[in-house]
Order: sequence, then structure tokens, then C-alpha cells
Amino acid sequence: MTITLDSLEPALSVRQVLTLERVLAGEPEVVAGAQHLDRPVRWVHVAEAADVGVMLTGGEMVLTTGVLLAGDEEKQAEYVRSLHRAEAAAVVLGLGRAFPAAPDVMRRAAERCGLPMVVLHRPFPFAELTEEVQSRLVRRKFAAVSLSEAVRTELTALITAGAPLQRLLDEVARHSACPVVVTNLAHRVLGTAGERPAVDDVLRDWERIARQAGGVEGDGWIRAELGGRGERWGRIVLCGYRGDTATGRLLADRAAEALVLHRMLAGGAACSWEEQSAQSLLTDLVSGVVPARQLLPRARAAGLPVNRRTFVPLVVRDGDPARLERLLRLLGLPGLVAELADGATAVLLSLPRDQDAGALAVHFATRLRTETGPDHTVVAAAEPRAAWDDVPTGLREAQHVADAVADSCAVLDLPPVVRLKDVHLRGLIRLLRDDPHVQSFAERELDGLLRETDEDLLSVLRTYLATGRNKSRTAQLHHVSRPALYRRLESIQARLGVDLDDFEQAASVHIALLAHDAQQQ
Repeated sequence: MTITLDSLEPALSVRQVLTLERVLAGEPEVVAGAQHLDRPVRWVHVAEAADVGVMLTGGEMVLTTGVLLAGDEEKQAEYVRSLHRAEAAAVVLGLGRAFPAAPDVMRRAAERCGLPMVVLHRPFPFAELTEEVQSRLVRRKFAAVSLSEAVRTELTALITAGAPLQRLLDEVARHSACPVVVTNLAHRVLGTAGERPAVDDVLRDWERIARQAGGVEGDGWIRAELGGRGERWGRIVLCGYRGDTATGRLLADRAAEALVLHRMLAGGAACSWEEQSAQSLLTDLVSGVVPARQLLPRARAAGLPVNRRTFVPLVVRDGDPARLERLLRLLGLPGLVAELADGATAVLLSLPRDQDAGALAVHFATRLRTETGPDHTVVAAAEPRAAWDDVPTGLREAQHVADAVADSCAVLDLPPVVRLKDVHLRGLIRLLRDDPHVQSFAERELDGLLRETDEDLLSVLRTYLATGRNKSRTAQLHHVSRPALYRRLESIQARLGVDLDDFEQAASVHIALLAHDAQQQ
């Protein structure tokens, strides 16, 4: 996308010209085409010839005394028609000896053509008007070029520095002083920027607004297409821009130019913007920093169905987000996927209320484990939520469950979908892991192993206790013989000073080890 000087239209309309102090001195009166006064004026031109249109390129405000038109109504009408064909912005007639009043022929022709016609009731030096308007247009043209280069320089510097999409959008919103929205061709929101309340107002009914008003620049909605090589893949929209249309279009075009470059440098991964959008939304939901009710417009604009739905919060351990996205599409399950942290990926399903949410969650998890293997993926879930406001709590619960079994999924016999009731003691210990008494207990119970930081013995102890003190299973998982395992267990018992065959002592060590592991996460 290339912006040339010619495309930077000056932001001066016919209406604005008529409010200039020098023009007001001539007592202007609009006698035709009053509904077209917002036309932009690109230049001011003085012309008397009846075929003036051949000298124009469009957008000019033409000044005339009509001295060569007086007494010839056909010339008068043709003069107006010629201006109309040349797409002039307006015609200004200075009343005087040629025309003491607005000629009806010219007025009627201008009205039919929709051409603004203005008469000046007092003598007025056209040179003053020309000088005033031309100087303003040149200043605006220069300001537009300066703004164009400033925006381009700032956005290019951000891209060169590896800035994410959000940083670029924030910069565009700073220049435009209005909400900025990036969407794909299906109107799904990929990114937003601007004052949060104003953005939320735009997103509240985004799909209807986007389809109804997208690109209607008269209402301050200015958009630019995103794409290249003949292919469009999205658009950027300035929502409710309050400046002049030409500057708004300039900002939108410059922003689009930068976003296309950003995508090219990222390898053309437009879907990564969708992932960033989902990640931002789900991260805000999990954190609870932003109330769920305030995030509802963002969820709806991101394409998540939210009306009369059942929400199923899931957290998948060691799950590839792209694989999860593909699986959702394959199964026809509406939802959002976002990588959180430490190998955890949040999946928020949005299901019709007449569907069995629990069964669909199990079906999703079973298909996933079939693809990845049961020892590599844990799908944790909270109970389905009927209210959007309860989704953050559900996501945090699912994350807690996933974290509680993260280190022991290979040795535990877990169901396809792990819930809070399945984590038992592990879940409780994880909740209490920051308690100083629990920390002190863990250090005291495991001191004999922690002092020498023997990770091999700790790993054997962890597996032995997680399998219910099953020696055969432990030896198999650690790929050692039974006699070798016995020697290691004897070493563990000697260092800890416990008898692992005693249920109470083994339980005490198990609790301490769970607390120690929880503290390391």
C-alpha cells in the first residue's frame, strides 16, 4: 500500500471556507446545493469562461463575477453544467454589475446538479479569498505529509524492535484518539486499542455495528483493508474518529501498511493475532483483575457465543494450542484456546444449554489423548458454568486441578477429564503450599534427602508413593530391577529415618513430598 501526496486530501470543506473571516466580509449566501456543503475543497480557481470545466481536475471552488455570462442564459446553464462534469466543489458568484442578484438559470441548474452555489452580496477581492484558502490548504497538506511520515516512522521503529500487535495498535489509537479495532473478514475481532470504556462500547454489539456501519466515513468510521498480492485477510477500523476524514483515512492507511508489514515479518501467521486476542481475553479472565462482566463484549466480538450458553472451563497440560484449535474445529465445538504459562493451555467451551457439557468435555479429552498419548496430556476441568460471571472461578479451578497432577500424571490412573474431586490430597496440599507451617513440615520430613539433593532418590520416592507403594510398578517405571529398587528404598528409609511399610509414616512422607513439589511449581 503506497500513499502519495495526491491521496492526502486537505481537510477543508465548502462549509469551512464560508466561515472564514475574509469570506464572511463578503456576506456569502448559499442559494443552491446546501446539502453538499461538506464537499472537500482541494483548490480555489478564478474562471469566467463558459467551458471552465476543461481546466479543472475536481474538488476546486470556482470564483467568478459572471461578466462573460451576462445576458446569455444558455451560457449560464452550461457554465454550471461544465463545473458539475468536472466535479468542482462549489461555485462562488460575486454580485455586481454583471449580476445584481443570483441568476435563476444558474441557481436552478446548480440545484439540479447538486452543486453548491454561493453568492457574495458585498464586493470582495477574489485575490484575498484565493490567498487565504490556498495558504490554509498548503499548510494542511504539509501537516498531513508530516503526520504521515511521523506515523510511518514510529510504527516502523516498533516493528523493527519486535513489538507485538498490541503495541502497534496502541500507537495508532494514540494518534487517532478513538477506539481502533482489527478484524478478520468474518468481522471477528483480532485486536483492539483505545480507552477501555470506549472500546467496550464499540464491542458491545460489534457484529451488527461492523456490518451496518463498517467503512461509513461520514459517521467517523474509517477502515482500511489488510492484505497483499491480491488477497485480503482483514481490516483495521477507526471507530468514531472525530477529526477530518482525510486525516483519519491517512492514519488508517498508515496503520494498515504497518500491520501488513508486521504480518509479513511474522511469516504471514495471521492466525497468531487470533491466538493473541484469545490469550489476552482468557488471561484477563483467569487473573480476575478485570471483572468478567466487562470482558463480555470482548468475548462476543472475538466470536465466542455467549447468550444462553453453558461454559466449560478446561486447562490442558502440555497441549499444543494449534492442535487444540484444530480439534475444536474438527469436533464442531465453539470455544477459545489460549496458552497461559508453564505449559498450561486454557480452553473455554461455549455450548448450547441443551447439550451434555460433561459428555462433550470427555469426548474432547478422549480424542486429544488418542492423538497425543495418555501419558503426555492432562485435561483438567471445572464444573460447567451457566453464568458468564462464574467463568473466571471455573478457569482458576481447572488450572488448580491441572497443576495438582502436573508432576504425577504418568504414575496416576487419571480419568480422561480430571476434576477437583479427582485430585484429593494433592489439591488440598497445593492450596496450602504457601503456609509457613506446611513449608516447615515438608523441610523437616524430607531433610535427609533434601540436604544432599539426590534427585534420583526423590524421583523414586515420588513414584513409589504415587503408585500406592507398588514396588513392581515403580521398578517398571524407573527401568530398574526389583533388587535395585529395594536398595534405593532402603537408602531412602535410612536417610529419612522412617519405615515406609508403616502406613502413618509413609503418609507423612507422602504429604511432605506433595508439599515440597507444590512449592517448586
